[in-house]
Amino acid sequence: MLKRLYDRMIEFAAGPNAIWVLIAVAFAESSFFPIPPDILLIPMILAQPRAAWRLAACCTLASVAGGLLGYAIGFYGFDLIGRPILEFYHAMPRYDALKAGFDRWGIWIIIVKGMTPIPYKLVTIASGVAHFDLAAFVGASIVSRSIRFFLVAALLWWFGPAVREFIERRLMLMTSLFALALIGGFALIRYL
Repeated sequence: MLKRLYDRMIEFAAGPNAIWVLIAVAFAESSFFPIPPDILLIPMILAQPRAAWRLAACCTLASVAGGLLGYAIGFYGFDLIGRPILEFYHAMPRYDALKAGFDRWGIWIIIVKGMTPIPYKLVTIASGVAHFDLAAFVGASIVSRSIRFFLVAALLWWFGPAVREFIERRLMLMTSLFALALIGGFALIRYL
């Protein structure tokens, strides 16, 4: 059953509508959605290695555009929208620490945090609340999200066939590790 689900995911990833789903997830993840676009980007690159750079570019641009929505949530509607989103993810303590650091390290916070698995929505909303310079925010977002998604694309482009073979031979292990990482990520958000 797991193999059949994996095969369907790879088939979907090679399909014509997958790019639009990737763009939507990358956009939404930057402002309110909990699941990172990597879960679509990785199988899409494995299914279409020649499209790796185009997929990374689409993911980057959609993520930065979604980051602007997150920035607007923080800038215009933190109390109404931003605070409930951060409270839902139990991320207010991390948000408070991030906001305090913006005065001193703003651009570097955006670049470093935007490259990590830390939910990017924290950075975008905090940037808006801090009224961080919009042009600097966009520039830093382009840098950080490009590094993140193009690094994934480069690794999969270079090692793709070996990665795909590894995943297919150890599908149960890889699925279990992914589920564990996903649960661990939500626990990390909630308790840190």
